[in-house]
Amino acid sequence: MRVDAVFENARVLTGSGEAPETSALAVLHGRIVALGDEARALVARRRVDLAGATVVPGFHDAHNHLAWFGIGLDDVPLGAEHRKSVEDVYDAIAERARHTPRGEWIVGSGYDQNELAGGHPTRYGLDRAAPDHPVRIKHTSGHMSVVNSRVLEQLDLANVPVGGDVVLGEDGSPTGLLREQAQLLLRPLIYPTPMETVVRGIDRATERYLSEGITSVQEAGIGGGLVGQTPVELAAYQVARERGLLRVRSTVMVSASELHDLDHAPGDPMTFGLDLGLRTGLGDDWLRVGPIKIFADGSLIGRTSAMHEDFPGEPGNKGYFQVPEEELARTIRRAHASGWQIATHAIGDRAITVVLDAYAAALAEFPRADHRHRIEHCAVLPPHDLSRVAELGLIPVPQGRFLNEIGDGMRAALGPEREDWCYRQRSFLAAGCVLPGSSDRPVVQGAPLLGIADLVRRRTASGYLLGPDERITAAQAVHAYTQGSAYAAFRERDLGTLEPGKLADFVALSADPTDERTLDEARVLATVVGGNVAYEAPGS
Repeated sequence: MRVDAVFENARVLTGSGEAPETSALAVLHGRIVALGDEARALVARRRVDLAGATVVPGFHDAHNHLAWFGIGLDDVPLGAEHRKSVEDVYDAIAERARHTPRGEWIVGSGYDQNELAGGHPTRYGLDRAAPDHPVRIKHTSGHMSVVNSRVLEQLDLANVPVGGDVVLGEDGSPTGLLREQAQLLLRPLIYPTPMETVVRGIDRATERYLSEGITSVQEAGIGGGLVGQTPVELAAYQVARERGLLRVRSTVMVSASELHDLDHAPGDPMTFGLDLGLRTGLGDDWLRVGPIKIFADGSLIGRTSAMHEDFPGEPGNKGYFQVPEEELARTIRRAHASGWQIATHAIGDRAITVVLDAYAAALAEFPRADHRHRIEHCAVLPPHDLSRVAELGLIPVPQGRFLNEIGDGMRAALGPEREDWCYRQRSFLAAGCVLPGSSDRPVVQGAPLLGIADLVRRRTASGYLLGPDERITAAQAVHAYTQGSAYAAFRERDLGTLEPGKLADFVALSADPTDERTLDEARVLATVVGGNVAYEAPGS
């Protein structure tokens, strides 16, 4: 057999129980056809010497916002690494205003009131910073924004959508802070994003992803709602692919707001979905339709997630749902009955309880094997609900990197009584759940090696060990970012391990990421997608 390529002289950690380690792999038509001595013996059109690198399956981010991240690379950066106080935020907006024509939008992103001296910025500070521009600054969670007076004057504040609120100051006037569904008031001003802007965002994002060893992603919401960029967002992904700009394999979750009733013959199972009955699973190796994405509640650090008990220091604030509980259950029932995989954002313990009840009712009425329904984040999970996640066959999708970057804010929002329930990991594995690896980028940094380290160590930015009993091993963390994520997307037949017949997607590293002793030494040397070197580190 003549193959396209043989990659050799490496320590290949296949992730397979049958042959966990080998030294070479051969590729034909984008798939692995042989390993080890058998691979080296083949005649190849090209041979690639990996110079002793450690090779693992390509990293797979099971929950990120690819287009949002790529488009946001042009925003004013407002994260804690850049700004320490609200005055720093205003100074950054003022600096951008000096170089922006009057009347044009100024957009900043990444601020976290828990990390800023002064808390949330306000409309008044933004007015001073940019009096001649409409300004919007986005919270790092994506669940709230602050706008200036030029923007507020254009909003229909008398008709705030259910599941959100416009925060008022002591004088009863809006502070500029729009939380959760209240951000939909901005849609007439900023929506839809031009398709070419989305295509460019996909291009820039996936270029970064390859440099971090990411070969597959699951985009956590396209279309309508709070995270979608345009009603033709799937078309933007198709255009990016046609132009060679979609560089990583992408499974896209469809916003629940895009689904609707379908005319059908009596007895047909598909009654709720996209036009023509499109649903989970449509697509190919590069672009696929994944789950329906539903929002149950909000943000933990923003204190809008639905909780059983008050947030510390805020009597009466238990957060809230983004849609009425009855509507949430009805959407889950209809999507499940119509064959969709479902991914429901639920962070607060009360939201998780309600979502579990809805999944249980849907599965009891319409039994379905291997549904792989998910709870995105599954952030605050009390012991009595932990077993239900496993019993219902659900996939929890927590984010390890949250523990480092926003862990101190999460601790403050929970208090000591609940902090051990926060972003569980080991408990999920012990219960028999599949654990994927994900970042929720751009909420936090998305490099998988950072996420893997935080799954292992669980240290907040201040150094606090948050939930020590939930730490997992480096090998388990790598498994999450490869096999776990592939399973969550119904892609385990093609992705997640390096075995004959699977897609030749892998990353070459300077050290072994499955060993905590060498984890910090691991750097991405090369990323290979479909047997082609898609990224090579400078000087490697």
